[in-house]
Amino acid sequence: MNFIDQLAYAQRQNDSMLCVGLDPETSKLPGSWKGNPDRIYDFCAAIVDATKDLVCAYKPQIAYFAGNRAEEQLERLMAHIRRVAPHVPVILDSKRGDIGSTAEQYAREAFDRYQADAVTLSPFMGFDTLEPFLKYPGKGVILLCRTSNPGGSDLQNLRLADIEGQPRVYEHIAAQAQTKWNTNGQMGLVVGATFPQEIARVRELAPTLPLLIPGVGAQGGDADATVKAGLRVAADGAVTGPIIVNSSRAVLYASSGDDFASAARKVALETRQTLNAARR
Repeated sequence: MNFIDQLAYAQRQNDSMLCVGLDPETSKLPGSWKGNPDRIYDFCAAIVDATKDLVCAYKPQIAYFAGNRAEEQLERLMAHIRRVAPHVPVILDSKRGDIGSTAEQYAREAFDRYQADAVTLSPFMGFDTLEPFLKYPGKGVILLCRTSNPGGSDLQNLRLADIEGQPRVYEHIAAQAQTKWNTNGQMGLVVGATFPQEIARVRELAPTLPLLIPGVGAQGGDADATVKAGLRVAADGAVTGPIIVNSSRAVLYASSGDDFASAARKVALETRQTLNAARR
């Protein structure tokens, strides 16, 4: 099953548009695990076990593992997710972007080493940096487009004078991803929940692509506005433009005590309900 189909299946199966980001900060681990990088796997696996029926995807951020010399724990975590939630796709959040043989190695890292179902990439260096990832049939390639951080406007919101209509950079990326670059139907886009008007604009330019939307929860993105701007549903109820709404810190660190997993489940359940209510 390819990433797009797996995502659609998980969203139906778990009645969810929620993605839980796995960003383990050792200083925020619960109880006696606090500050101990050897407990990263245990923490993340417990979060997965508590939420696996509530999500449409998981999104581990590679920096939190690599920064703690915990890549082997990430491999174990990926295997754990495939074992306990095989219907839930895993998006490796690595934001890679480089040329030639280097990009080929990054693709191997994502899809061979970690067995991810999709990966986030930076398109800044152009289409040839994406091609090595597109050679993996069925794998998702999710491009940074209009990110949730305030500094994203420094480049993404600028206009391109050399292109007819002078689209903004993020608009050009969205249009390319929907058409010319999407050679095998594998692409999606990252659009921040903190910019609902831009979500709507990206959806206008890329009506069918999955949108990975971070920024709901700790970053202050509005769930209702996000769903209304990004989700597209046909008259018969079929989703024609899916969204993957990510929440990380609000779920992971709902409690610093021994009840952290049950607290994470409670927040994930509430977030799923909020997103589904917005859809209805």
